[in-house]
Amino acid sequence: MQRRDLLLGAAAGLALPAAARGAPAGIAIDTPMPAPRWATLQRRLFDANATACEAFYAKYVDAHDRLIVTERWGANDGPDDAAEATNDWELLHALGGSDNILTLARRFWEGHLCQFTTARTTQVPIARAGMYYREFPVQMDWQHNAEGLTSFNLQGLSTPRDAKLAARTRRFADFYTGRDHDAPNYDPARQMMRSLLNGSRGPMLRAATPLDWAGDPFDPTRFHMEHGERTYQETLDHYAEYGDVVGDNPLNLQATTLGLNAYALGLGERFRRWSLDYLDAWVARAAANGDVVPSKIAPDGRIAPDWWGGTYGWGFSPVVPQTGKRENRNRVSRAITAFMNGTLLTGDPAYIEVWQRQRALLERHARTIDGVAHVPTMHNADGWYGWTPTPNRTNGFEIWYVTQSPADRAAAGDHPWIAFLEGRNARYPEQAIEADLTRVAERAARARADRTTKETRLADWPIDINPASVGSLVALTTGGLHIARPSWSKTSPAQGGVTLHARLRWFDADARRAGLPEDVAALVTAMGDRTCAVTLVNTGVQPRTVIVQGGAYAEHRIDAVTLGGRTTTVGTRDATVRLAPGSGASLSLSMTRYANRPTLAFPWDR
Repeated sequence: MQRRDLLLGAAAGLALPAAARGAPAGIAIDTPMPAPRWATLQRRLFDANATACEAFYAKYVDAHDRLIVTERWGANDGPDDAAEATNDWELLHALGGSDNILTLARRFWEGHLCQFTTARTTQVPIARAGMYYREFPVQMDWQHNAEGLTSFNLQGLSTPRDAKLAARTRRFADFYTGRDHDAPNYDPARQMMRSLLNGSRGPMLRAATPLDWAGDPFDPTRFHMEHGERTYQETLDHYAEYGDVVGDNPLNLQATTLGLNAYALGLGERFRRWSLDYLDAWVARAAANGDVVPSKIAPDGRIAPDWWGGTYGWGFSPVVPQTGKRENRNRVSRAITAFMNGTLLTGDPAYIEVWQRQRALLERHARTIDGVAHVPTMHNADGWYGWTPTPNRTNGFEIWYVTQSPADRAAAGDHPWIAFLEGRNARYPEQAIEADLTRVAERAARARADRTTKETRLADWPIDINPASVGSLVALTTGGLHIARPSWSKTSPAQGGVTLHARLRWFDADARRAGLPEDVAALVTAMGDRTCAVTLVNTGVQPRTVIVQGGAYAEHRIDAVTLGGRTTTVGTRDATVRLAPGSGASLSLSMTRYANRPTLAFPWDR
């Protein structure tokens, strides 16, 4: 990883001439443009989200801002699911949604922290004194920890100067840097996490039991059970083979998002350094394991002889108690988001190259079954298994998004959004926004018809009723990926708790807040490695001033902006655009991606 620090003189933006370090370039748009249908739909979607989310809050959150559910501990329906009830509300505000949505999202976050700090188990040892300790899960895996942090990890997008957010981010990150001796999850000498199960009370250094995963005894017949369990025994049996947790696991890499958050909030270089040191250790492990990210690291820091082992590893195919059949549950692919963090933190492509090499290796192991080529998705002592028909799409979209390389384009598949960006699907923007409007309406209707009560509702129930629908807004306004639960793309693993990866980000210069100003709509129409085209429209009767930033974390440099054949040199992280009432235009941006270290500071505070 020697390339990494060689890039950082330029990456920090320190070499720019004095003129380029001044105020952002100003661009005026005064050409009348009747509001296109996609623009009016986009503004309608912001409004529909706000109305539906407010109604959801009134029904599912009580006067103390606590989720109205039966509190339980466990991977099925525990605190992480409660935290997900308002998924995408933070993101909605950061894109330009109402201030009230942000207020409700923050009220809920505080309320659920109190709720699950107070909630206790009677039999699960680790949570008898509270399911949260120091405002963080006491001990769980990073599939579930990450999902529960989906909202928290995006709070800095809207309020980067919030002192309480800074304090929490520092505390949460230090649970994993080795600094917090009450939570010794990380071994700095071996650059490894000590267990798959970890949290504010430290790591589990014994074999996990089904009780640890499933929570206290209860009667599941009163509730909707996501996995279909009919008895408490079936809930326990779901986790009968989840015992192998001691040692490191690639899912733990998602903790690096906490380090990225801390660094981007300006809390210090040491958080960036820790994230990269931990990532670099995994880069080396993959190289030593024949270009496959191992799923089991022994307590001594070495790759385990059964490198495919561990819960959620390459060889993890437990029995489903309801059917008696084995189900493949390899979750290694989720770790790619941490390697995307590495590129975001450094500009170094070496992190995503780990996944390019792993994909290539899997494809070399392809075999023909019934005349169709298949690639493996699993591995055990007998070799590769879990064959799936080609083309192999796992992680292909994320790899292509980061590299923007023609060589990686085929692996991304022919998603309708890509077809639009390539000029082959002109109707996509309207169709995507209309689909989100339909989703908002359908979920609002489900909430109105819902007759469950606190006594018949588990924490995972409201997740699929939460009406917030932002997938089209992320893609169309920012050129970004909505990596969330459920996944924005069927070719990517469903997950949560990751950073926002975007080509552009918007700020309301007059209101001094994140997101598109009122009445303004944006449509990213094309993207390349060094280019981005976007149409901006002011649908209202008031002038608006919007700042366009390169990347969600100002990681991309805007080199120049071309409007109507005239090019304005920029050379900084952002540019200011003034929109007359009823005006609009298409802008062409020349960009250098990953040229800057990430920051959450607003443009006027930098």
